[in-house]
Amino acid sequence: MPAVRDEPAKDAAADHARINGETARIGFAELQRFFAQGRVIAVEPDLDLVEVACQFHQDNTVQVRAWIAAAQVGPLDDGRAAAWLEAGQEVWSVVVRPWVLVQLPAASRAPAS
Repeated sequence: MPAVRDEPAKDAAADHARINGETARIGFAELQRFFAQGRVIAVEPDLDLVEVACQFHQDNTVQVRAWIAAAQVGPLDDGRAAAWLEAGQEVWSVVVRPWVLVQLPAASRAPAS
């Protein structure tokens, strides 16, 4: 008899832990192929990259659309990509197929005004 999944909180916690373990710093230049395919999604610094990845993984369209509407999540634009490439920028990244979510490391972020 198959196991009954009556504990969604445990599933969400397991997803969070797995996604956190798959998150890594990488040179943006290594992501050029994915950027060229339109698969790189920028996550603004005020969001938790792992939480965003979890919501993508769980297909939480309501939350993802809210972030998109607030310009906190969206396709990486050409200007920012060019600047990151030229600077040899490292980013935090995580794959949530078919997307690669990226975010600047805290030390790379512009100081608050």
